[in-house]
Amino acid sequence: MTLNVSVVSAEREIWSGEATQVSAKTSEGEIGILTGHEPVLALLANGEVRVTTPEGEKITVDAEGGFFSVDHDSVQVVAGKATLVA
Repeated sequence: MTLNVSVVSAEREIWSGEATQVSAKTSEGEIGILTGHEPVLALLANGEVRVTTPEGEKITVDAEGGFFSVDHDSVQVVAGKATLVA
Protein backbone atom coordinates (compact mmCIF):
# COMPACT_ATOMS: atom_id res chain seq x y z
CA MET A 1 0.00 0.00 0.00
CA THR A 2 1.28 3.48 -0.83
CA LEU A 3 0.54 7.14 -0.27
CA ASN A 4 -0.48 9.47 -3.10
CA VAL A 5 1.69 12.55 -2.65
CA SER A 6 1.59 15.99 -4.22
CA VAL A 7 4.05 18.78 -3.36
CA VAL A 8 3.26 22.17 -4.88
CA SER A 9 4.39 25.76 -4.45
CA ALA A 10 2.44 28.91 -5.16
CA GLU A 11 4.08 28.87 -8.61
CA ARG A 12 4.04 25.23 -9.78
CA GLU A 13 3.94 21.53 -9.01
CA ILE A 14 7.26 20.42 -7.51
CA TRP A 15 6.76 16.63 -7.27
CA SER A 16 3.91 14.12 -7.28
CA GLY A 17 3.72 10.36 -7.19
CA GLU A 18 3.48 7.36 -4.90
CA ALA A 19 5.40 7.08 -1.65
CA THR A 20 5.81 4.76 1.30
CA GLN A 21 6.67 7.58 3.72
CA VAL A 22 6.54 11.37 3.93
CA SER A 23 8.22 13.50 6.62
CA ALA A 24 7.97 17.25 7.11
CA LYS A 25 8.59 19.98 9.65
CA THR A 26 5.39 21.58 10.91
CA SER A 27 4.77 24.40 13.38
CA GLU A 28 4.14 21.66 15.99
CA GLY A 29 7.35 19.75 15.19
CA GLU A 30 8.47 16.95 12.87
CA ILE A 31 5.74 14.68 11.45
CA GLY A 32 6.11 11.35 9.68
CA ILE A 33 3.31 9.82 7.62
CA LEU A 34 2.82 6.17 6.63
CA THR A 35 -0.21 4.54 5.01
CA GLY A 36 -3.27 4.38 7.24
CA HIS A 37 -2.39 7.61 9.10
CA GLU A 38 -5.23 9.58 10.66
CA PRO A 39 -6.31 12.75 8.85
CA VAL A 40 -4.08 15.73 9.69
CA LEU A 41 -3.99 19.38 8.74
CA ALA A 42 -0.89 21.26 9.91
CA LEU A 43 0.97 24.48 9.23
CA LEU A 44 4.18 23.78 7.34
CA ALA A 45 7.33 25.27 8.88
CA ASN A 46 10.39 26.25 6.85
CA GLY A 47 12.46 23.14 6.23
CA GLU A 48 12.68 19.90 4.30
CA VAL A 49 9.85 17.72 3.09
CA ARG A 50 11.25 14.20 2.60
CA VAL A 51 9.51 11.58 0.46
CA THR A 52 10.51 7.92 0.13
CA THR A 53 9.23 6.24 -3.03
CA PRO A 54 8.26 2.53 -3.21
CA GLU A 55 11.58 1.95 -5.03
CA GLY A 56 13.49 3.43 -2.08
CA GLU A 57 14.39 6.70 -3.82
CA LYS A 58 14.64 9.71 -1.48
CA ILE A 59 13.08 12.97 -2.71
CA THR A 60 13.87 16.15 -0.77
CA VAL A 61 12.10 19.47 -1.18
CA ASP A 62 13.04 22.71 0.62
CA ALA A 63 9.75 24.32 1.59
CA GLU A 64 8.86 27.70 3.10
CA GLY A 65 5.49 28.17 4.77
CA GLY A 66 2.15 26.73 3.71
CA PHE A 67 0.28 23.69 4.94
CA PHE A 68 0.47 19.90 5.11
CA SER A 69 -2.68 17.79 4.71
CA VAL A 70 -3.26 14.04 5.09
CA ASP A 71 -6.54 12.28 4.30
CA HIS A 72 -7.21 8.69 3.14
CA ASP A 73 -3.56 7.93 2.21
CA SER A 74 -3.36 11.18 0.24
CA VAL A 75 -0.72 13.73 1.27
CA GLN A 76 -0.87 17.30 -0.02
CA VAL A 77 1.95 19.74 0.69
CA VAL A 78 1.21 23.31 -0.38
CA ALA A 79 4.15 25.66 0.22
CA GLY A 80 4.52 29.36 -0.43
CA LYS A 81 7.96 28.61 -1.91
CA ALA A 82 9.46 25.20 -2.65
CA THR A 83 12.42 23.84 -4.58
CA LEU A 84 13.48 20.30 -5.35
CA VAL A 85 16.90 19.49 -3.85
CA ALA A 86 19.20 17.73 -6.31
